[in-house]
Parts: sequence; C-alpha cells; structure tokens
Amino acid sequence: MREVEGKVVHIKGVTFTGLTTSNHWIPIDGPEEFGGSDAAARPKELMLIALAGCTGSDVAYVMTKKRVPFTRFEVHTKALETDEHPKVYKSIHVTYKVWGEGIKEKDVQKAIDLSRDVYCGVTAMLKDSIELTDSCEINPVE
Repeated sequence: MREVEGKVVHIKGVTFTGLTTSNHWIPIDGPEEFGGSDAAARPKELMLIALAGCTGSDVAYVMTKKRVPFTRFEVHTKALETDEHPKVYKSIHVTYKVWGEGIKEKDVQKAIDLSRDVYCGVTAMLKDSIELTDSCEINPVE
C-alpha cells in the first residue's frame, strides 16, 4: 500500500495553496464575501475535476489501446448540490465527448465501462455516497 500526503498552506482569508505527494501546487480559493480572492477553484469543484481527470485518463488510454480514431476528447461533469449546510453533491453526471471519424459508440462505451467499473479510483471513492451517471457523445471532426 502506498502512502499519499496532502497539505494546504494558508495565504489569506479563505485562500490556500495545496500540495500533494506528486509535488505540484494547486490554488484553492473562495468567494470574496467569505474572505477569498475569488481567484481559484473551490474545494468541492476540485472533486469534479478530479473525477473528470481520473476517468478521462482511463478512457483516453483504453481508446488509444483499442485504436479508436479520436481527434479530440473532453470529459464534462455536472453536479447537483444541496441547498442546506453542509452543502454536498447529491449527484454527478459525467458526459464523455469524443470527436473523430469512424468511431464506434460500443468501443467508447467499453472504455467508459472499464473506467467506471474497474480502473477509476475517484469513481470508486464516490460511488457509494453520490449518485453517478454518465453519457457519451460522438461528434464528427470539427
């Protein structure tokens, strides 16, 4: 088992910068009305990026291995947040958008299924506490 560490360093108000074992800094901020500078992503927003990045990496890797001829690939996340404190995400929908000619939906869907069910650690951590759904869009080359 590998140990991974993370820390945040206070800048001012609710503005922090975070560092993890990979030694890359990431800014974290809040809105001005709560003492932030409104200059970086909110902590919960980073969860959406983490999910999109983790599953996106898996799907891109599998599509490349299966020789899916994509020329562009994006992963979009959309969450529904509760109105009451603590404000949490109740559901997240992931949309995989793939561009290219001759792409078979079943090949992309297989990559998505492998990410969701086998490879994506972020999905595995979230799936028991948040409703996760997904869809796929295949688009012609722009």
